[in-house]
Amino acid sequence: MSDLRPVPIGTVDKWRRARWLAPVTVMLASLLPLLPFVSSIPILPPLGLMMLMGWRLLRPDIFAPWAPLLLGFFDDLFSGQPMGSAMFLWTMCFLVTDVIDSRLVYRDLWHNWTIGAGAIAFTLIGGRLVATPLNAHVDTVLLFQILISVALLPLIFRICAQLDGRGRRT
Repeated sequence: MSDLRPVPIGTVDKWRRARWLAPVTVMLASLLPLLPFVSSIPILPPLGLMMLMGWRLLRPDIFAPWAPLLLGFFDDLFSGQPMGSAMFLWTMCFLVTDVIDSRLVYRDLWHNWTIGAGAIAFTLIGGRLVATPLNAHVDTVLLFQILISVALLPLIFRICAQLDGRGRRT
């Protein structure tokens, strides 16, 4: 007798779909700032990073450890940040999330929200230190951008859950 249990029919298909859907949604979210939005101050959240963290916190098995490096490169190509900044910052967020995951016994929405908020704040502050001079007065705008991004995180989690098929009620 073996301990192998039968796999539900839709499980393998969901995993395969999420395997290609997650990087595509991260790349599309990285391209959203290219749309012609008219604003006097740039407070658009880092949607690519938010989607990456949403997928990472929902499904830790989807991305390989090197995936944020390539997705950060894609984001650097279109964001206007110095080349390599998103590659480094996104990879650091991913690795720190892995360390936190190994320490926590369970996670709920509040844990995910805190981890995502820390990743967003770290990335935006790191990007500010890399891209702008230290005497530039952008700290207030940066604070608003962090607050808006953190407030939108539950929506990103919900979108990732819907795309993964977990948001449907049965």
